[in-house]
Amino acid sequence: MPLFTIARNAFLESIRQPIHAVIVSAAVLALVFNVNVAGYTLEDDNKLLIDLGLSTLFIAGLLMAAFTATSVLAREIDNKTVITVVSKPVARPFVVLGKFCGVVGATALAYWLLGVVFLLSVRHRVQSSVREEDIFDGPVIAFGLAAIVLTCLISGLANYLYRWPFPSTFSLTGAFLATVALGIVSCISRTWRLQSPVAGFDPQLALAMVLVFEAVVVLTAIAIAASTRLGQIPTLLVCVGVFLVGLVGEYFLSLAVAGRNWMRPVAAVVPNLQFFWPADALSQGSTITGGYLGLVTLYAACLIGAVMSLAVILFQTRDVG
Repeated sequence: MPLFTIARNAFLESIRQPIHAVIVSAAVLALVFNVNVAGYTLEDDNKLLIDLGLSTLFIAGLLMAAFTATSVLAREIDNKTVITVVSKPVARPFVVLGKFCGVVGATALAYWLLGVVFLLSVRHRVQSSVREEDIFDGPVIAFGLAAIVLTCLISGLANYLYRWPFPSTFSLTGAFLATVALGIVSCISRTWRLQSPVAGFDPQLALAMVLVFEAVVVLTAIAIAASTRLGQIPTLLVCVGVFLVGLVGEYFLSLAVAGRNWMRPVAAVVPNLQFFWPADALSQGSTITGGYLGLVTLYAACLIGAVMSLAVILFQTRDVG
């Protein structure tokens, strides 16, 4: 099936890009350092840790979407390599949708890895006292560090011995080993005693991560649409602009509701990313319900459908010859 083939090739091409491994590595370091950065507040440090972690996931997803979208679509248009696809009996909408699915898959892989690291950092917590058991979480440090070392070692040896691409091997191996590390850590307490795997599980935090990922998928669709006409830097600027404007979408909506009719078109067109931002609800003790998640998911699906329709229209009239 052409759609599946294009999506698979786009996924492999995306995770083989060096920028994919660079963004993942930088985000992992940021998530680790957040544990220390969050320790300088006068209130609940762990709430700030969650806020910083979700922000890191959001920004890393934004950068991943923009750079990978341009690498699999805009660059192929500039290099004329996309002609080999559209010259065959493959409809142009399948090309755009396949590239989108491939980029979403690559972004989901990176998000999974970063999400696991984020959960490990939340399990570690910020230092609560001067006691050794409150400063360091031995299982998190031991198994997390082991996962990092093994990921780098396996990726380096695979690249040296078998010529496997380092970025893709790094991401796939890292996601697997980090997941194994999280599974082991969830069964061991801070004092190295066995515990229930769901002892420290927070369903609200899991729902929050799902909401942030839906926002990342929306930004991925925007990046694909921009890549049909723009290069890497303009696409990145478009994504950043939508990201910044979307975070204040609630303000535009309030102006429209207040009777300023000239703001209604802006409020209707600009994606309201505040719907996907759960950090405020978590810090205030509010509950993210299944109904709210369903409504936001429907809103995200409508946004993605509208943006991808625009992307198909833009690519349909694009001269790639």
